[in-house]
Amino acid sequence: MSDMITADLVDLDLSADTKEAAARALAARMVAQGRVTDLEGFLADVAAREAQMPTGLDGGIGIPHCRSAHVVEPTLAFGRSATGIDFGAPDGPADLIFLIAAPAGADDAHLTILSSLARQLMNTEFTSALRDVGDAGTAAALIRGDEAPSTSRASTEPSGEGAEEVAGSDAATSAESAHGAAGAAAGAAGASQNSAATPVAASTGAAAGTTAAQAQAQGASAPAQATSAGVGSGAESGSDSGVRPFRIVAVTSCPTGIAHTYMAAESLENAGRETGVELVVETQGSAGFTRLDPAVIEAADGVIFAHDVPVRDKDRFAGKPTVDVGVKAGINRPAELIGEVREKAARGEASAPAPAAGATPVERAGDSTEGYGTKLRKWLMSGVSYMVPFVAAGGLLIALGFAIGGYKINKAPSVMDHFMWTQADSWGALLFQIGGVAFGFLGPVLAGYIAYGMADRPGLVPGFVGGAISLTINAGFLGGLAAGLIAGGVVMAIQKVRIPTALRGIMPVVVIPLISSAIVGFLMFVVIGKPIASAQKGLTDWLNGLTGTNAVLLGALLGLMMCFDLGGPVNKVAYTFATAGIAVSNPSDSAMKIMAAVMAAGMVPPLAMALATTVRGRLFTQTERENGKAAWVLGASFISEGAIPFAAADPLRVIPSAMVGGALTGALSMAFGATLRAPHGGIFVVPLIGNPFLYLIAIAAGVCATTALVVVLKGMRKQTPETTAADPAANAANPSKEPKQPVAA
Repeated sequence: MSDMITADLVDLDLSADTKEAAARALAARMVAQGRVTDLEGFLADVAAREAQMPTGLDGGIGIPHCRSAHVVEPTLAFGRSATGIDFGAPDGPADLIFLIAAPAGADDAHLTILSSLARQLMNTEFTSALRDVGDAGTAAALIRGDEAPSTSRASTEPSGEGAEEVAGSDAATSAESAHGAAGAAAGAAGASQNSAATPVAASTGAAAGTTAAQAQAQGASAPAQATSAGVGSGAESGSDSGVRPFRIVAVTSCPTGIAHTYMAAESLENAGRETGVELVVETQGSAGFTRLDPAVIEAADGVIFAHDVPVRDKDRFAGKPTVDVGVKAGINRPAELIGEVREKAARGEASAPAPAAGATPVERAGDSTEGYGTKLRKWLMSGVSYMVPFVAAGGLLIALGFAIGGYKINKAPSVMDHFMWTQADSWGALLFQIGGVAFGFLGPVLAGYIAYGMADRPGLVPGFVGGAISLTINAGFLGGLAAGLIAGGVVMAIQKVRIPTALRGIMPVVVIPLISSAIVGFLMFVVIGKPIASAQKGLTDWLNGLTGTNAVLLGALLGLMMCFDLGGPVNKVAYTFATAGIAVSNPSDSAMKIMAAVMAAGMVPPLAMALATTVRGRLFTQTERENGKAAWVLGASFISEGAIPFAAADPLRVIPSAMVGGALTGALSMAFGATLRAPHGGIFVVPLIGNPFLYLIAIAAGVCATTALVVVLKGMRKQTPETTAADPAANAANPSKEPKQPVAA
């Protein structure tokens, strides 16, 4: 990795004024060096990653990155902008831009480069040196770690005593890096031991070493000290004086598990050194994580959670003074968090027994000030996300069983008693019965993981029990929802009860499952089960009675919902409503019509964007045209998310157009009486669709409507000359006196 960046991959006078132009300029350098084989294909991958979440960081930094099949080897290019480029950071434009490219499938290399670079960016000496450096070769050496930040500001080579000091520093750094790599490698946790001089390249080789390796590097012998990546001078001086330093363990994590995760870790470790605290961080990033040594956790005096996604295995830290905040707080105010932990420890405050009350997997996935409406949506989506794979697998198996064995296959005897290897009916019955078993998990999984979202692992047992009871009493999908919410609420209430220390060990294993299951079972069987079952039957009867205009209007409504947020919560509500109807061994005709309308509408947005980029390519950027090629396959496969890059770039034109097309398709599908037994598959399950020809016409009508609206709306935008530079290929394909590439609103 030492040649991950060279002088030829550095542009200290980056003249681009948009993030797309910046990525193009830096990527062109990679192509010139043979690191990237296809410029446009690589830029399309960069844009697709950027559409998922902005890559701008606080402090004037942009880190566009992606994995791509067009990348030959992991590569880093650096550009410095005098005017700043907007990468979506809250504090404004970025003047330091790092374009990171990794080969497809090289997950570890890609994430390690990112995490190591993120740690370096928390070092003000490092970023200041990059802003002051005078030539490309020195900048590349600084990023590689061949030069320390203090020497890189001068564009001349050091000499005399200064040169000897630098050489000694580099030698020490290299030795530390090699030792870390030999001890254990893979991550960036160990890089923080010398953040001012530890190079990105060394970090990729050394990472989160073993306890023994870290102990040797620090000259420590005690297990608690051996794993501490944040022991600073203050802590060491405390040890020398015979006074035990205050010890903190921390966990950092963010939604992408890359930049902010490691920036928060670096910030906390730096603050620990400055305040004389022995602080160890466990980074739970996308590349996985190495659990802290239980002895280190046991010896800790306090805990800091700086996270935006659930902390994995959180119960390991129960019973200690704990500060629980978002990941950005770990970056922006680490010293304050350390102070809060010390104050709680001084007052004798401690977290509740495992799992900690009020600290649930979903509840901590966002802002702590969220209302219960937002939390409720997240709890429900937690259950739905785990349920959908069961529905998809079971539904497709049942549909294939009907396709092979005919519509009377549901009357076939058990394949355990009657199975003929050479008979198609036997294979159809086998697939049907396997699918039926998979469908049987729908209620328990839905309820279990709603409760899990609310109360962590102790919620699983009463949630699954309540979901199974909902099937027993024919309460169906509604019963599963109710059981999950009740189970989660019961467990959360039990967790708030103060328990003697001696009983804490058996609470999550015996007491909570026993009491909560008994309460949930009683409520489901005796109190609310029958009313919910009646409501479920009423809903089913209403759906079965839908005909004519009512059915068409329902199809239009579901189509609007499917296209509103393209895979988001509203889309998932419509999809879950449809799959719940066919989640039985013998679904009604109305339920199968609803499923057909939902899948047809969900295919419209990506297919329409693909068609629009084909018939009116000049209205789209080169990146969007590349995304349009992939959208053909995504749309045909019923993956609505294929339209997200287009909606993110131009939501006011794309989303309303998609909703119009989706509503038209849903209404036509219901009017044509198309049916579908499979909950997924797109055009690949057309043989399983009732009235397939009319069904395809409904999809085509919606696609054409959305395409026409998008083309008209985009064609009405003002066109300015500035986009010529941003997308020269588009204007070259459409030469005229005035550039025709429009600017996105």
